[in-house]
Amino acid sequence: MLRVFIAFLLLCLFTVRVSPALAQSLIYESGGVLTPELAATNVHYYDLDIKVNPADSTVLGSVEVHFHVVNPSNRIELALDPRLAITGIERIKHTETTHLRYIRSDTTRTFYVYFNQTLQPGSSEILRIHYEGKPRVAPRAPWDGGMVWAKTPSGDPWVGVAVQGNGAWLWWPNKDHPSDRPDSVAINITMPDDLVVASNGRLRGETVPEEGWKTWHWFVSTPISNYNVTLNAAPYEIISEPYESITGEEFDITFWVLPEYLEKGKKLFPQFAEQMRFMEMVAGPYPFRADKYGVVHSPYLGMEHQSIIAYGANFENNNLFGIEAGFDDLHQHELAHEWWGNLVTAWDWRDFWLHEGFGTYMQPLYAEHIAGKEVYREMMSYIRTRIIDETDREVAPRESMSSLEITRGTRGGNVYFKGAWFLHTLRYLVGDDLFFTTLRRFAYPDPAMEEVTDGSHMRYATTDDFLYTVEAVTGMELGWLFDVYLRQPVIPELYATRRTGYVRLQWIVPEGYRFPMPLEVAIDGEVVTLVPERSGVISFEVPDHIEVEVDPNNWILKNVRLGFEGE
Repeated sequence: MLRVFIAFLLLCLFTVRVSPALAQSLIYESGGVLTPELAATNVHYYDLDIKVNPADSTVLGSVEVHFHVVNPSNRIELALDPRLAITGIERIKHTETTHLRYIRSDTTRTFYVYFNQTLQPGSSEILRIHYEGKPRVAPRAPWDGGMVWAKTPSGDPWVGVAVQGNGAWLWWPNKDHPSDRPDSVAINITMPDDLVVASNGRLRGETVPEEGWKTWHWFVSTPISNYNVTLNAAPYEIISEPYESITGEEFDITFWVLPEYLEKGKKLFPQFAEQMRFMEMVAGPYPFRADKYGVVHSPYLGMEHQSIIAYGANFENNNLFGIEAGFDDLHQHELAHEWWGNLVTAWDWRDFWLHEGFGTYMQPLYAEHIAGKEVYREMMSYIRTRIIDETDREVAPRESMSSLEITRGTRGGNVYFKGAWFLHTLRYLVGDDLFFTTLRRFAYPDPAMEEVTDGSHMRYATTDDFLYTVEAVTGMELGWLFDVYLRQPVIPELYATRRTGYVRLQWIVPEGYRFPMPLEVAIDGEVVTLVPERSGVISFEVPDHIEVEVDPNNWILKNVRLGFEGE
């Protein structure tokens, strides 16, 4: 009987390693519907202590999860790739440590930790999860994520991680839902001592746990999304200069770059401060002045890891749009996410366009700032070619979405490009002054928040929150605009007919929607703004020999269909 009991206890406390074949059946996504077990907790702190070995592509270590209990529950839900073995879970209570029972599957990221009593709201708990194994290698970082084990041109290890679209559970255990950011995170990474480890937040120090290894102690003092927690390791050289924010505070802009690219890095480096000044002008102070602004040379294209964005472009301008705009648009895009994504964060993946639509629109705005309106329009014209006409996938659905559901297929591209064009059209509708005030207030709803660096200035937001901000700033009722462009997939159609002596224009949108969009029309070179009737029709008389151009500056996202005499 004792043998049976021991066997049962071991089964409860530990799980078997998962074969690679079984792991392939996993769905590599993050978020989704908030289950009762996820809703029961509010994580406020993680403490990562991980040894990363490039020689055999393994990780070994532990993660402490500190959480408050929100709803009564005797179990909580966490996530870790089953290809990584959990070797024990401990509950830390004062000076006592007890082992906890857990159940996990080899076909899902989810595992459940059980307590011997029902946890009560208001209480706090600390778990320490020990784990080890070979994390998933990213098939196509950063779009299909995981660990990246690369080599520098000199043959040294060059390690990175990118997991935004899949989830941080690919390499460390955590609560996998975008609605719960920890208030702070300690990131302690042990690696061979000939490498430099760059991560989020501030470097607290370095220690030597054993010969040939070094532990880098990084600490993030503000809320951070799990997918933003990162590590980068290589024999980096460091370029760094102080930067004075619009608040008058100084913080460092630092670039970790491979030695072979040091001179290219020095040439590119001044753009970082120039683009930072523009973003502060548009969206307010850099949010993470308490830490740093870091850029790290990565073995993949890029990612907006908070305070340490990954940069893997070619140290050249015009990486993303193929347009001679005169700046490194890849860096500018990732920098923009420090506001749109890291300061203001979507509570659910369904509102991911608030990250990527805003982040993409910042490149045309910056192009306009340094090169003029024509380059802005050229860039917007390119973005228009990337928008896919949809019939069943709206940009901002109202139901909860996982990362995979919102980014896969044509919806994934529209989150970027249709989201950016929506902002372009909104700018036209409300005018520049109100539009740029709206951007600033969406980043920082209260101007007093611009002075804050302790994390209380950071928040979650939804598409409806942005609508409320727009309406509060402009005094306009704009639910119809959001409904047509974001809440349903069909792009408005402008049906244009020219008949003898007059022109008839009509907006056509799906039944149940309204679209009272004013329309600029150039009549013999003179631009006038015409407002449609309730039916969506605009008609006016004009001699047949007079040239008429509709929406001459291409502000409105639309499809145009031409009618003919007699229709």
